[in-house]
This record gives sequence, structure tokens and C-alpha cells, in this order.
Amino acid sequence: MKKVLIPTKLDTIAAKLLNENGSYSVVQEPKTPLADLAAANPDAYALIVRSEKVPAEIMDMMPGLKVVIRAGAGYDNIDCKAARKRGIDVMNTPGANSNAVAEEVIALMLADSRQILRADATTRAGGWEKSKLMGHEITGKTVGIVGLGNIGRLVAKRISGFDCRVLGYDPLVPAERARQMGISVVPLEEIFRESDFVTLHIPENAETRGSINASLFSLMKPGATLINCARSGIIDESALREAKAAKNIRFLNDVYPKDAEGIKSVTDIADIMMPHLGANTYEANETAARRAAQQLIDLDEKGITSFIVNQDVPRGLDPSYCDLACTLAALARGMLGKQYPVTSIETSFYGNLAPFSRWLILSLLNGIWEDIDRSTDYNLALKWLADNGVKYTNREADTSKNYKNSMTIDLCSVNDRNEVRKISVRGTVGEGVKMIARIDEFDRLYWVPSGTALFFEYRDRPGVIGVIGNRLAAAGINIEDMRNPHDPASGKSLAIIAVNKPVSDDLMKSISEEIDAFVAHNITLP
Repeated sequence: MKKVLIPTKLDTIAAKLLNENGSYSVVQEPKTPLADLAAANPDAYALIVRSEKVPAEIMDMMPGLKVVIRAGAGYDNIDCKAARKRGIDVMNTPGANSNAVAEEVIALMLADSRQILRADATTRAGGWEKSKLMGHEITGKTVGIVGLGNIGRLVAKRISGFDCRVLGYDPLVPAERARQMGISVVPLEEIFRESDFVTLHIPENAETRGSINASLFSLMKPGATLINCARSGIIDESALREAKAAKNIRFLNDVYPKDAEGIKSVTDIADIMMPHLGANTYEANETAARRAAQQLIDLDEKGITSFIVNQDVPRGLDPSYCDLACTLAALARGMLGKQYPVTSIETSFYGNLAPFSRWLILSLLNGIWEDIDRSTDYNLALKWLADNGVKYTNREADTSKNYKNSMTIDLCSVNDRNEVRKISVRGTVGEGVKMIARIDEFDRLYWVPSGTALFFEYRDRPGVIGVIGNRLAAAGINIEDMRNPHDPASGKSLAIIAVNKPVSDDLMKSISEEIDAFVAHNITLP
């Protein structure tokens, strides 16, 4: 019998399914600290958790541990790298909580618009403040959804019954795909300018942290409502504090830096605060529990690895090529313009890389979309692409080109004028060092991507490099390396400039305008 520990208040359906299977014995003790439960059960085979932290120290207390399952989507409470070193598979149950969070958004909108909390409190106290509790209707209002993943889409579906105008922003989702869901895709600035309600559904990462900032708040209507059931770090709290004072913006919040007791930093600006209840429904708990149990059974009985989030690099594949795929994709994505959704991806893997295409595409997707983990499952990744309207084609490599171990990645997008743009990049690894060989028609670049690099594509003419160099020098930025190929057929030039420190968006925009660049992009790599 394989012992499964459940140190959390997870729906009992998980224990029921596992016990009925006959191959497992379940120990579910939600009131026992995980460390104590692990110490008492060193022979545990699997661990199912919710928000409990699972560091390396906990894993070491159970030498026979082979699987850790997070009953939910996020798994940052589990040390996945430590798990992989110990041969432990980490799994999650994505989507189990989506409906619960979407319904919470609607509940917050209604509760605030009709002053439900104050009405309940004053009426219970014997008051009758009917004249003071004039509310607003949601019907006919404009609702802006930032992030059109599972939750954002469900919010759109749930709000549709109120006859609202629904706007959406998500660089991942093609406009036509969103229109099929009744959502008009618009720039992020328009979301904040037009919406009566703005609800956030984006991950927190290096790109999104603090991105909901003063610039966006300045566009909001007086009295508009901001709802955050995503992650706390995406909002610039100081900027929101100032915007609230100036515009009386309503703020409804369910997320914090840490899920724990204590005074919260947004207490003075949140009109409704909840203790991270987004996934806290019986139905979501039951769904996550059922999926966690079934995934463990499917892993053991059928070898289904779809939900393992820390899969190891397969034997025979140099991890440097995974890094290369990620770098090439990030570069191509930036040159397309991150504000436009990717509509198609085409790849060619040459030489000994061809058998590993299923793995390399995962690293490639991570370069385009940070929240897609490199260790996710290939089939799950393909489903994600299909759900988001992105066509993926892995072309059979043309061996006559004799590219040896290299890869080509082509990305396409459609801009706001419905124009198709394509970027093609090729790269390889030599002596463990990544190298960019080609960008579009500019071949034989032999550029090593590291640190901060600037890319300007422009009409070929004398003096452009001088302009760029002078502007960088004036800003105290030193050029460390440069490539400047020309293409006579198109009359275009490409400047790849490695510099000693990051360059601001304002400076990039200013240089781009001065040299009339077709493309202006900067990227910082390890």
C-alpha cells in the first residue's frame, strides 16, 4: 500500500477515491503541522497540499516520497527544484478554482455597487439608512478584464447576463478569439479609460509586478472600481492611494503579499477586503481534491504525466539548447511587439535536436509567455495554444542546409491595423555558449545574447549608428558590442547593440522616433 499524506482541509473526496482504489492508505490530519505529520510518516509515498509550504527539509523527512500534488493552480509553495533533485514529481490541478474566482468578482461588484456590507451592518444595529444607501446598477456598464485566461474568460461569461459592454486586454489572445467570447480586445490604456469596472486576472512576474500604476490610474473615470483577485504585487499601492484620494476610485481586494493574520498595507484604501477567498468554495475544493486524487491514480496506473510541473530535461539533450529556445523566442516576441498577440509559431530543429522537439517547444513557449513553465507537459502546452487560438507547426528539418544542432523559430502576429508581421530567428550553441545566427534576412550575425541588448531595424542610410551612439553616450550608457548588417534587397539595416546597463523605455522610444525605426526593442538576458 502506498501511503498518501493530506495535511490540509481538503475535501474528503480525495481520500475516498484513493482508499477505494485499493492501492493507497490515506492519512488526512488537517490540524497536525506538516512537519510533525512528515516526521510521523517517513514512509509516505505522496503528499497532497493546498497552501502548505513544502521545502527541501520536509521532503528529506520522507525518504520514500515520490509525488507532491498541489490541489490548486499555483505551486510556488513547493520547492520544485529540490523535488526534482530528489526524484519527486510535483503536480498541480490548474483550472479547478477558476469558476470560484470568477463568481467572487461578480459578488464583489454587486456587494459594493449596492452597499450590501454597510446595509447589513447598520440594519442589524437597528438603523434604517435607506436614504443613505443609494446604489448603482451593473447593467449597461463597461467592464474591463485585464487577462483573458480561464478566470478572465469566465468573468466575461458570467457578466454577460448583465448586458455589459465587455472590454479585454491580453497580448496572448487573438482579437477574433476574444470576439467569439463577446469581448472587444483593446489596448490596456483603453481598458482603464473606458471601464466602470476593471478586474485584474494576470500573473505576478518580473514583467507585471507594479504594472498597474499611476499612468493607468490617471486614465480611470472618477468613481470607477478596481477589483484585484489575482496577485497583490501587480498593483503599485502608493499610486493607487494617490489616485483614490484624487478620483474616489473604489478598490475591492482579495489578495495580499502573505496569507496570514495581521494588518494589511491596503487597509486604508480597500473598500472591501476579503481573506483570499477566491478559491474558497465547497465546489472548488471538491474539484481540486477529486483532480488531485485522480491525477495520482492516473500517474501510477497509466503513466499519465500531463500535470507534472517539474519534469527533468530528457537524457541526451544539452540544457543549453533549452535556454537557447527560450532566448530565441523572447527575442522574436519582443521584435514583434509584445502588445500584439502571437497567432502562429513555426519551428525547425536540426541535427541531434530533432528528436527533442516536444521538449524544446516548452522552453520556447516560456520565452514568449513567462507564466508557461518549461517543465509542463507537451500535450497540455498544445492544448493551451489551441485554447488561445495559436497555431503551432513543427516543420520537418531540411537536412540539406547542414545546420547541424541548431533551431529556427518563426513567430507571427497581427497588429491593430490587421497587418500580419513575421519574425524569424535561428540560433545554435557552441562550446556551451548560445549564439544568434540569423534574424529575418540578416544572416551570419554570430551574436552572443547576454546582458542588455538593443535592436533597431531601419532604412539603410549613413549616420544612423552615430545618432544612436550619441544618444546612448548622453545618457551615460556604454556600447560593449555591436552588429550592423545590411540587406540590399530590402534596403534595411539592423543594429544589434550590447550595452552596459538597461535602457529606459522613454529613451528607446525617443531614439526610435529620431531614426524612424521600423522596429525598436531591448531585452535583458542572464
